[in-house]
Amino acid sequence: MNGAMEATTQIHVWAQEDLLKLLEAMKVALPQKDLTKYKTSESHLDWQKVAFNSYTAEMCKQKWQEVSKEIRKFRTLTELIVDAQDYIKNPYKGKKIKKHPDFPKKPLTPYFRFFMEKRAKYAKLHPEMSNLDLTKILSKKYRELPDKKKKKYVEDFLRDKESFVTSMMKFREAHPDLMESMTKKGSNVPEKPKTPQQLWYNHEKKAFLKTRPDETMREYIQQHPELNMTADDIVKSTLTKAERHLKDKSDGRPDKPPPNGYSMFCAELMSNMKDVPSTERMVMCSQRWKLLKQGEKDAYQKRCEQRKKEFEIEMNRFLSSLSEEEQQRVLSEEKIGFKRGGGASSPAAKKKNAKAKANPEKPKRPISAMFIFSEEKRPKLQQERPDLSDSELTRLLARMWNELPDKKKEKYKRLETVLKAESEKKEKEDRSRLPDPPKTAQDIWQQSVIGDYLARFKSDRPKAQKAMEATWGTMEKKEKIMWIKKAAEDQKRYERDLCEMRSPAAAIASGKKMKFEGEPKKPPSNGYQKFSQEMLSNGELNHLPMKERMAEIGSRWQRLPLKDKDRYKKIAEEKQRQYKVTLEQWLASLSSQERNTYKEYNSQVSQLFHCIRNSTLFECLFVRIQRTEADGAKYIFFAVACLKKEADDDDDDDDDDDDDEAEDKENKSEDSSSESNSQGSSDSDSD
Repeated sequence: MNGAMEATTQIHVWAQEDLLKLLEAMKVALPQKDLTKYKTSESHLDWQKVAFNSYTAEMCKQKWQEVSKEIRKFRTLTELIVDAQDYIKNPYKGKKIKKHPDFPKKPLTPYFRFFMEKRAKYAKLHPEMSNLDLTKILSKKYRELPDKKKKKYVEDFLRDKESFVTSMMKFREAHPDLMESMTKKGSNVPEKPKTPQQLWYNHEKKAFLKTRPDETMREYIQQHPELNMTADDIVKSTLTKAERHLKDKSDGRPDKPPPNGYSMFCAELMSNMKDVPSTERMVMCSQRWKLLKQGEKDAYQKRCEQRKKEFEIEMNRFLSSLSEEEQQRVLSEEKIGFKRGGGASSPAAKKKNAKAKANPEKPKRPISAMFIFSEEKRPKLQQERPDLSDSELTRLLARMWNELPDKKKEKYKRLETVLKAESEKKEKEDRSRLPDPPKTAQDIWQQSVIGDYLARFKSDRPKAQKAMEATWGTMEKKEKIMWIKKAAEDQKRYERDLCEMRSPAAAIASGKKMKFEGEPKKPPSNGYQKFSQEMLSNGELNHLPMKERMAEIGSRWQRLPLKDKDRYKKIAEEKQRQYKVTLEQWLASLSSQERNTYKEYNSQVSQLFHCIRNSTLFECLFVRIQRTEADGAKYIFFAVACLKKEADDDDDDDDDDDDDEAEDKENKSEDSSSESNSQGSSDSDSD
């Protein structure tokens, strides 16, 4: 087939007249304003319009590609100078005519004239006043000004306005080409006529929506069960959004506070600038904000934070007066995040918050030199300035970083380079662990035929790729079905590998604890663990090495009176009871699949610990069994020495008549396992 095509192209010999006609036809087919690169225009060109006489569209395209190979596609300096001369003669051809130097300036409003005239005088009289206070005073003075005195500013404004209109007319006459771009923006262009199919579709769509307005929404809800929506959710309210907001406000709904100090400053300033045009208000606000001192800006930020706290309290009070459905509606309308109910919340709400808090696939925060500097200095600043909030601390650290000399910044930049390299290495390792992604039917087919296409197109991969895509597009369904089945099998393979990788067995085999989102933290299982945890967390023994630290904790536990030991034991028991209740609530909030995974993981861990406990190796702190490299996998099992002790403690708890002798035995066993217990408790603290 390709040989026949080559023969046909060789038969047609292009005369010079035909070539010129081809170029002319291409010129006609190009858009009026051809401002894109030649490659883009070439790819978008309609070659069917270029075709003429016996030359087909494909032949014209092929001939143009042959001709274009023989001509240069770069510009010389001479050509650039010619373009530069044209630009210098007529530089302003853009649509933004306000940037033109001859464009007349708009006159100042009466209030702004009064403000500019009196501001310097009042600033000298009251140097202690801020810009905002000065604006408020001058605004009030202007409102109290008699009409006779106001007349002067109004007359000046009207006179300048007349001159502005005259100057604008002259500008239009002097620059008609610039004004054409403005007139083209108007709506004088008639609407394009619709095709018969479009007219029929619009008519039928209206009739369909009248009879079945919610059909599409119901289908969407059925296709997306994860949204937890029902058919009742699509019933529309008879109130408009404005009417609903008005009703909520009358019921006590608080107004949303400004997001930051700058927004609060602008809101207060704009309330006294009613005479200033809306287009100039934000410019004035920005200019006056820049004139404020840093202390004044911080004061606005503090006021804003306080207003946000008040808003949370008022909103919680308002929500408590509504039904559950109304609460959901109000919360969905609110864009600002706030805590509901102060302290306690329902398990369902906790589940939602936990899901929103930690998404494993969410991109991590990028490492930067400033971030490293902030993390290093933040603890010290928190101790020195406990009155500052987190946002204020962040701003202070940013200022400190900006003021830091470049020589000192180099240290953090070097750390940034090292940490980024480590992070990239870890990401590559994580990606390498994932199974090969599934291939589409087209990819599998292309992989099987790419050798033939490369041979046909003389190893030109882009051409072969285009030809394969074109062939796949023209293939019938019965020809594609085999490749579609293979793609489905590959998808199943990927899901199976992914499931095996994420299964509890894989987590145990890797030697890492499997993390479950929102799982409650395990409390100490006995009094000694609670005592060890307390001693480690208060930092009293931090000056000692870990081994000596644990020995000291063991000796202190021995010297502790029986009354204090009982107190620690009761605290641990109470924590265990609370943990069981929290665990039940958390398990109830999980889906059935997540619950089964959690139970399967725990059962496998308990079986492993049971094997270790019954073995002779339970006295060791860690037991590591490593298979040979030929197996291609390493299995690491950890046995904590306190397992034996915990089993004994459980037996002791069942017996209410503990005597002193049993207590001494318990102390000895706890001393022998103090290191492992404390290590576990410190791990739980760090977690």
